[in-house]
Amino acid sequence: MKLCNVKIDGTVKLGIGREKDIVLVERALKHFPADGLAANLSDLLAGGEESVRKLDDYRRNLLEFGTLPDGCAIETDKAEFAPCVTNPGKLICIGLNYIKHAEESGLPVPVTPVVFSKFGNALAAHGDPIPLHGQVSGEVDYEAELGIVIGRRAKNVSRAEALSHVFGYCCVNDLSARDLQMRTSQWLLGKTLDLFCPIGPYLVTSDEVGNPNDLTIRCEVNGEVRQHSHTSDMVFPCDEIVSYLSRYMTLEPGDVIMTGTPEGVMFGYPEDKRVWLADGDVVTVEIEKLGRLTNRMVR
Repeated sequence: MKLCNVKIDGTVKLGIGREKDIVLVERALKHFPADGLAANLSDLLAGGEESVRKLDDYRRNLLEFGTLPDGCAIETDKAEFAPCVTNPGKLICIGLNYIKHAEESGLPVPVTPVVFSKFGNALAAHGDPIPLHGQVSGEVDYEAELGIVIGRRAKNVSRAEALSHVFGYCCVNDLSARDLQMRTSQWLLGKTLDLFCPIGPYLVTSDEVGNPNDLTIRCEVNGEVRQHSHTSDMVFPCDEIVSYLSRYMTLEPGDVIMTGTPEGVMFGYPEDKRVWLADGDVVTVEIEKLGRLTNRMVR
């Protein structure tokens, strides 16, 4: 399923993405009641595999009705999205996880995963304007990344069982203020400025994605392709990342793991050719099967 969160009358509602529209689960339930169905993402994650199965069965049954009653769905291009995960307990990032990105950054290819974090203040949605924070930074960069969303508690899990703890996947833009990031050995300050973590628009369930290490990943700035790679090029693949992290911290449903960015970021350009993101720039992250995440940069 392609799930999303959309803003309706000031509140966030769970939606199911279709080809041209989004079914609003809460409104559909008023016309087609179903017992024990999760109507928001938090309940869906808490309910585990059984909760997802019920919602997927409900979705399939809705298809039989054809045109839904007025108000049950909203056209995709008219939707105001919220982050596809609205309240993650953790936003965990993996750095330098593509060989060519490590090389372009002038840093060694890691032998163990490089782990850092963002905080909840950085969350943003598809379509949100993203502030450049010009009062504190002049070097804002894009980073297209595959996001892993945990669906089942994971502690000390093996690589073989790691992906069974994953709920789904999403597009992420790990925006980075490079001047702040590289000011000290700790990257945090340049990574977690307000709204520096757009995610979505969709959270696609793992059964629909299949192998997360077999996806094309791209980033465009103002329509120009800057990054074009494949998740198979990761130094540490998704199953290894989940297993590794679970040795040191308990991963909980709703936690988001960002798996690193491929080559092509502005930080990898020669210093005299770096053109940092500017007011009005439109950045799009696109990952195969997951959709397109687009945001405009603003002063």
